[in-house]
Amino acid sequence: MTAFTAFDHAMMARALELGAKGLYSTTPNPRVGCVLVQGEAVVGEGWHEKAGGPHAEVVAIGQAGARAAGATLYVNLEPCNHHGRTPPCVDLIRQSKIKRVIAAMLDPNPKAARGGAALAAAGIGFEHGLMEAEARELNIGFVSRVTRGRPWVRMKIAATLDGRTALGEGPNAGKSQWITGPEARKDGHRWRARACAILTGIGTVKADDPRLTVREVETPRQPLRVVVDSRLEIADGARIFEGGNVLIFCGVEAKRKLGAEIQRLPNPDGKVELPKMLEELARRGVNELHVEAGFRLNGSLLREGCVDEFLFYLNPSLLGDEAQGMVLLPGFASLDQRVKFKISSLERLGDDIRILARP
Repeated sequence: MTAFTAFDHAMMARALELGAKGLYSTTPNPRVGCVLVQGEAVVGEGWHEKAGGPHAEVVAIGQAGARAAGATLYVNLEPCNHHGRTPPCVDLIRQSKIKRVIAAMLDPNPKAARGGAALAAAGIGFEHGLMEAEARELNIGFVSRVTRGRPWVRMKIAATLDGRTALGEGPNAGKSQWITGPEARKDGHRWRARACAILTGIGTVKADDPRLTVREVETPRQPLRVVVDSRLEIADGARIFEGGNVLIFCGVEAKRKLGAEIQRLPNPDGKVELPKMLEELARRGVNELHVEAGFRLNGSLLREGCVDEFLFYLNPSLLGDEAQGMVLLPGFASLDQRVKFKISSLERLGDDIRILARP
């Protein structure tokens, strides 16, 4: 195994930092950053901004010009060796007479032609594995889509300390705006912005009439908005239709026109086949799916193995036993059956606490 130096780590950290600049914009492509170095002097940097635009390596090499000859290239994802929307980066690396390439991780796409092997065959030193865990986290959705054929599903839940997410009785039953404070809500919009699509259920649409758009932070695009509506009960004037770019999954034949694309994916019970829905979203290039739904759909997604990560926002308040819970699950006979999590991060946002956790 290659013994990478502290300088190597610093340059790859910079490549990851550059790649993260494309957090909100590269979909369906991965987020990639690149640094080109002569000795210990940076001669070129670049990051991939959007699909169809120049790759990170192309930008960095263009900035370096003739100084690319004999240089070391750091990139968080193995350079491409196939024609997509743009030519192969491997060809440009070879033509630029770059001496050494260090990638954080190999391209997980089984359809990708292996750029590292092509570079090595051309006499260019190729190494990988430097800060690989960090590189995978940056592109966790892309990795999920190309290896599992489904997006990385992140479920956001805003709740009180007693685990309640919405009112449960009276004329305002189902209402959940706003349990958390402004800092937590703004942070939630950051997570919306990085997702390729935002998913909710018909229950949430009826109760809150959400727009489900990114508003609290700047973003170069709005994610696709997806509604699970088994019986197509959504109202014609629902605010989610504002601006278009809406996809509805249902279990019945559509008998009326709506301001959205409708796709029928029924399961044997006439509801939406959720795993198939994820496959369809992946086919459309969705890397990360952000879920903001009610406890019933949350429970269905969890029971059917469709959730990879939870984003909990906990507010220091109580709503009581009659209020709605986080996730509708069957009763358990023993504590051993409970759903357990591993906490990835914990942060205070104003009066609220954000917990990022994985089952």
